[in-house]
Amino acid sequence: MGPLQGLKVIEIAGLGPTPFCAMLLADMGADVIRIERANAPADGVPIETRFKVLGRGRRSAALDLKTAEGLATLKTLITRADILLEGYRPGTMERLGLGPDDCRALNPALVYGRMTGWGQTGPLAQAAGHDLNYIAITGVLDAIGTPESGPVPPLNLIGNFAGGGMMLAMGLLAAHIEAKNSGMGQVVDAAMVDGASLLMTGAYGFKAAGLWDGGRGENILDGGAPWYAVYETSDGRHATIACIEPRFYEEFLRLAGIDTTHLPGQHDRARWPELRGIIAAKFMTRSLAEWTELLAASDACFAPVLRMDEAASHAHMTARGNFITLDGVVQPAPAPRFSRTPSEVSGGPSEPGADTDSILKDWGVFNPMDRVPQADQ
Repeated sequence: MGPLQGLKVIEIAGLGPTPFCAMLLADMGADVIRIERANAPADGVPIETRFKVLGRGRRSAALDLKTAEGLATLKTLITRADILLEGYRPGTMERLGLGPDDCRALNPALVYGRMTGWGQTGPLAQAAGHDLNYIAITGVLDAIGTPESGPVPPLNLIGNFAGGGMMLAMGLLAAHIEAKNSGMGQVVDAAMVDGASLLMTGAYGFKAAGLWDGGRGENILDGGAPWYAVYETSDGRHATIACIEPRFYEEFLRLAGIDTTHLPGQHDRARWPELRGIIAAKFMTRSLAEWTELLAASDACFAPVLRMDEAASHAHMTARGNFITLDGVVQPAPAPRFSRTPSEVSGGPSEPGADTDSILKDWGVFNPMDRVPQADQ
């Protein structure tokens, strides 16, 4: 199932955005095989395999790339692949004899995806880092938070997953489409600093137009506008309103029962603190459940702030099947949705190296009984 059925992808095991990208491709039907280092030391957060949901939907092969046999086996797999993706520091794959030029000699049509934080070039290319560092130099982190809080880390969603994994997946598929026409592969250099910067395109446009001239938490989409903000309710929970358009704002005021006689104008920035105080006081008159009953499904642009366990059981989420359960682990379902070739999760994450023989047999590399790589004809 899935629109990418028949696509063969090699994922060189890594952390964060690389497995997320591979998961997206696998959810959409690609045959993604995850190459683990044989006898590799544990890395990242030590948790049981079934909880490593970023590894779902693909088989795992363990190869020792420091041996001639392991290297030859991977090179034979590369001759069968459409896409390879890796997330090492620049130069690592080249030192293994598996850089883009090495792989292009084996398979000219191969699309070679490279996932890094800083990029393949530049003064920081060889520096260690994580999501928080990458979004810090793009202007993203400085824009998130309140005047009192300082910058607030938005989990690792913007650098790792949106600016990294999703951007790489789009680049890989675009390059694959081009390779089908030209017969020539190419390198896709996906850097999290590039992707995170791109996600800020609209904000930089607003800034250039003078519409984003306040400090942190003082602009229209960062919580500065009273009608695009988070408010505490009487039971200590939180609710959101995002009624940007005048008609939606008026609907919110009407349903919330806010007297508009002397109310500051929606776009009167000088009186935004006053307006915020009025709305905040109103939200403190009801519990989150009461506000949800009053405003949900209206045009007030309201939504409750749900905890993760609440989100999975929300009526709208359950109606759309937004979450699935694999091996007792609740996790998000594949997205986006396809009308004719729907995505599906073929299974949970595999133990490292658990599928080595089946992968090599299915990809025509060798018969597990003789362990001898098959030469291309």
